[in-house]
Amino acid sequence: MVKLNVNGTDIEVEADADAPLLWVLREHLGLTGTKFGCGVGSCGACTVHIDGEAMFSCQTYASDVEDAEITTIEGLPDNGDHPLQKAWIAEQAPQCGYCQSGQIMRAAALLSQNPDPSREEIVEEMSTNLCRCGTYPRIIRAVERAAKEV
Repeated sequence: MVKLNVNGTDIEVEADADAPLLWVLREHLGLTGTKFGCGVGSCGACTVHIDGEAMFSCQTYASDVEDAEITTIEGLPDNGDHPLQKAWIAEQAPQCGYCQSGQIMRAAALLSQNPDPSREEIVEEMSTNLCRCGTYPRIIRAVERAAKEV
């Protein structure tokens, strides 16, 4: 059994201690907003917050985060009121949408640590998350827009 705190709820999961957090979230808890992209920490589709830090869940063992607070995309307001959710829509950031939950989680961690980032800081922080559709200019504009509302 692995004991986790996910989106503010304490949960016990029957999973191997060396199971990647990504698969525990998706397969055991049904939180499919966190996406599988590459499995090697290169694309960012699996980004979640662990104690407020953006981390790749595919590279994190579930047992290593038993004492941490884990937040997935489902942990953001479900009514769409988060400034990033509104900015993503306003800037039409997603194209296929597959990477977007990881992008939003990376941006949310950035804005929680730095509510007024420069464009260069946004580009640098977001560079760990790939968008195969190439909507980077819209993603950057969405982060800039959300920063004005935070």
